[in-house]
Amino acid sequence: MPCRLAITSMSLGRCYAGHSFVHKLDMAHMYGYKGIELFYEDLVDVAEHLPGGDTRENELEAANIICQLCHERGITIICLQPFAHYEGLVDRQEHLKRIEKLEFWFQLACALRTDIVQIPSSFGPASELSEDMSLAVADLQKVADMGLQHNPPIRFVYEALCFGTRYNTWEQSWDIVQAVNRPNFGVCLDTFNIAGRIYADPASPSGRTPDCDEAVRNCISRLVATVDVEKVFYVQVVDAERLASPLVEGHQFYHPEQTPRMSWSRNCRLFYGERDRGAYLPVAEISRAIFQGLGFEGWVSMELFHRRMADTDAAVPKELASRGAIAWAKLVRDMKLRIEEAPSDMGRMTASL
Repeated sequence: MPCRLAITSMSLGRCYAGHSFVHKLDMAHMYGYKGIELFYEDLVDVAEHLPGGDTRENELEAANIICQLCHERGITIICLQPFAHYEGLVDRQEHLKRIEKLEFWFQLACALRTDIVQIPSSFGPASELSEDMSLAVADLQKVADMGLQHNPPIRFVYEALCFGTRYNTWEQSWDIVQAVNRPNFGVCLDTFNIAGRIYADPASPSGRTPDCDEAVRNCISRLVATVDVEKVFYVQVVDAERLASPLVEGHQFYHPEQTPRMSWSRNCRLFYGERDRGAYLPVAEISRAIFQGLGFEGWVSMELFHRRMADTDAAVPKELASRGAIAWAKLVRDMKLRIEEAPSDMGRMTASL
């Protein structure tokens, strides 16, 4: 399929800041988004506003409501995410609790009419996560097999977060996908998380890792040479800002229980091409490898995490939807993407470039 624009639902404003799912969806529709990654937090927020509050029954009802709202606006729910802190848990009782949770998520996915659950690499304490990759692989094979046996089948997309405890590079995520070796288990390539590990170091005065340019060149070469594009279920394209000072103790984003990369990731991501806001990652180079080197076509999601999302300003959803649409137009132009949008839609967005 041609490349299609999507965004993560919380990227248009956090529900706890007063940004309702309906309003965010309306803004997504207004600015031409064709799909959303549904953040579980938003589903829970819809459930909490139903009589009785957040119960399993209300979460299922919320899923039905969200599905209908999206259908009315011509928006596809790409996936439900994040099914977090799952693979390689040392505490196997906790593992069983996650499996029970997943069985309920299957019900939610069916109600949402989506067939993908996203699993990010775990970023919990090292003491809680096994160093044995074979355990993580076995855990992921377990959920993949559950998904294959489900009717309708459920797919999983695995993403290595740049601040993941055990797995934090795209190479590791690809190794895991190959080891899991199931038709319904693929990878999400995220330009931020790729660059955020090998190029960026928010705790450094330069904002960069040593030999960052060479690392990116080698990364791109390996990516194009090794990844099977059929196993890339969707991609995420965002950038991030270079900080004015190192993210260490005393910095406004410093958090003693988070790594610098995690705090930076949660506060400082930017849309593609937002150089005027401080974007500095080699996102264009990585995107070129994905779209031109691998030949990827499909869903392209703008998964933004930024402090602006938590502002109570009612203008936040419209602002972020607009910025994401402008970034999409730049990406389409720069990468020469084959798309479905009508010329009038692209004209409206490119007029803002």
